[in-house]
Amino acid sequence: MSDIDDFNAQIIAEFRSNDGVVGGPFEGLPVLLLHTTGARSGAERVNPVVARREGDELYVFASKAGAPTNPDWFHNLVANPTVTAELGTDTFAAMAEVLEGEERDRVYAAQAGEHANFAEYQAMTDRVIPVVRLVRT
Repeated sequence: MSDIDDFNAQIIAEFRSNDGVVGGPFEGLPVLLLHTTGARSGAERVNPVVARREGDELYVFASKAGAPTNPDWFHNLVANPTVTAELGTDTFAAMAEVLEGEERDRVYAAQAGEHANFAEYQAMTDRVIPVVRLVRT
């Protein structure tokens, strides 16, 4: 198991034992557990991600802390956009929609305006950090 897998496993366990509330680097942030299907393996993958709510809309960000490449979960989600999400004590099926253009820019700017680390992540990388809307199904 890699360091990131171990880190994620700890966050997932904390999330599930505390009704979706976690500490550490995610303290005070709305965390969502995103279940994707492996693009090659077909295996279920679960990753903690920071979520954003705007009314009934729910978004997640493929920031990977400003790394030069997108996170694996994003690749899986593009290949298989049917996902499951755990938010607080609620678990639901959703379709993932990758945002583009002005809509993507507006949502990311709002997130970066409220959480400075997202502005830092974008400044650290040459890629445009993807924004994904999760639509309940």
